[in-house]
Amino acid sequence: MRTINSEKYFKEAKKNLVGGVNSPVRSFKGVGGQALVMKRGLRAQLFDYDNNAYTDYCLSWGALILGHAHRNTILAAKKTVEKGTSFGTTTREEIDMAAHIVKAVPSIERIRFVNSGTEATMSAIRLARGFTQRELLVKFDGCYHGHFDDLLTKAGSGVSQLKESSSLGIPKAHVNNTISLPYNDSEVLEKTLKKFQKEIACVIIEPVAGNMGVIPARTEFLQLLRDLTKRFNIVLIFDEIMTGFRTNAGCVQSDYKIISDMTCLGKIIGGGFPIGAYGGREEIMNCLAPLGGVYQAGTFSGNPVVMKTGLAALKLLNKDFYRVLNERCEQFAQHMNAYFTEKGISAHLSHYKSMMSIRFRSELVDNYDDALAAAGGEVYSRLFHYLLKMGIYWPPADLEAFFVSSAHSKNDLNQLADALKKFFNNKV
Repeated sequence: MRTINSEKYFKEAKKNLVGGVNSPVRSFKGVGGQALVMKRGLRAQLFDYDNNAYTDYCLSWGALILGHAHRNTILAAKKTVEKGTSFGTTTREEIDMAAHIVKAVPSIERIRFVNSGTEATMSAIRLARGFTQRELLVKFDGCYHGHFDDLLTKAGSGVSQLKESSSLGIPKAHVNNTISLPYNDSEVLEKTLKKFQKEIACVIIEPVAGNMGVIPARTEFLQLLRDLTKRFNIVLIFDEIMTGFRTNAGCVQSDYKIISDMTCLGKIIGGGFPIGAYGGREEIMNCLAPLGGVYQAGTFSGNPVVMKTGLAALKLLNKDFYRVLNERCEQFAQHMNAYFTEKGISAHLSHYKSMMSIRFRSELVDNYDDALAAAGGEVYSRLFHYLLKMGIYWPPADLEAFFVSSAHSKNDLNQLADALKKFFNNKV
């Protein structure tokens, strides 16, 4: 495939955009080669400015569960934008959207819309600190919750070890209030929460991690976390920005039947537009202004075009929708893992329904250290560019998840399976 126009436009982009991008991973720095400049998307495909078509498994980092340019979302956006784009007042669109989410998600009794996942987690943590009148935040190694200062800490393990920042420009005062623990380690979790029970405001976790590849939390680990946070009056926050409405209408918390105090949402609920949201128990949410003393505001929060488009998408996500999508993905993952085992290939697909990631070892991955040990590095880079040549677009980063939408056909997945088999037979 020729990418002359992508190369030309990306050179132009670098003249004014930092690194030519507005989010670092788009630069292809992690995999090398020429970053692509996309022109349009339709159903399961992306098209670049050289008119190359790619079956897209990145899907705007998981946001497009219906695929690109679904007619219901496009129609909703068009009809709403004709009435105006932003009013700075409450609108019927956000009222309807809030009612839909509150009814669907067990942990959410009241909700506040924002404009990104980062804004959602940042605001949820501020609210938890205001509600508890405590300062410490607990997160887990390898879980990414946005570029909020208090959350960008280096990975590592150990009981209550305070971490160093993983980004320049973050004062030590922020990181000093953050504890990062190993994912799925019940012993370390219990020791830490008991030791700092009177200082910890909240614990934030991806119940199914997606930013160190796909790692579902062990049920017993997540249940222990819920029990301990309840016992010590610590606010438990589920970051379901990636998993929210991806597995079922009640989100992952409904799968596990473990209900958090607060939940952060994003991606899918915007129908392809920028969005974030956080909600939870009424007594916590009522600490937000204008009812309480925790301040948070946003000019474009609850934008009517985004609300109407997002709700149009959510209304399509019924039980039959999830059954068909989840079964198709489960069959694909089982087929690939059986193939890897049969051929003695040191690889497997980590998966949780329609979220997946490739691991370059046979052993299961349970935490961030495991994820690093199972990373492909240069091999993943070769796989990425091999798939591009085959007309398949995967995330340009080793430890990111890839996603399947309802627009992907069985034939699409068969083509992906064939491409993976050929690569691992010939290259690894």
